[in-house]
Amino acid sequence: QVQLVESGGGLVQAGGSLRLSCAASGRTFNRDTMAWFRQAPGKEREFVAVISWSTGRTYYADSVKGRFTISGDNAKNTMYLQMSRLKPEDTADYYCAASGIPLGSNTYSLIAMYTYWGQGTQVTVSS
Repeated sequence: QVQLVESGGGLVQAGGSLRLSCAASGRTFNRDTMAWFRQAPGKEREFVAVISWSTGRTYYADSVKGRFTISGDNAKNTMYLQMSRLKPEDTADYYCAASGIPLGSNTYSLIAMYTYWGQGTQVTVSS
């Protein structure tokens, strides 16, 4: 089992920045691929960004490319999402997810690929 705990959410004005953290514990060798998803009220959960712990490769959703940066600290077993130039449409609950499946170029955005999920952290961007 892998346990994931997100933190860092909050209220920020449009144009501002936030950094989300996702701390992993447990059988962390089962988390080769880790990702951020988000879910806005009344909408489906959507992919935001993903990172491979073994290769460092990253992918981003088009809506956040150039504004968000995903990174990881192996020593701390923690993944981060640095969010800049935030927009009201970024308002959502943000979830981290982990998978033991190596990062693939055509599967990383699929919710079904991820076995472990955190409880989420809320991000609200005011206009």
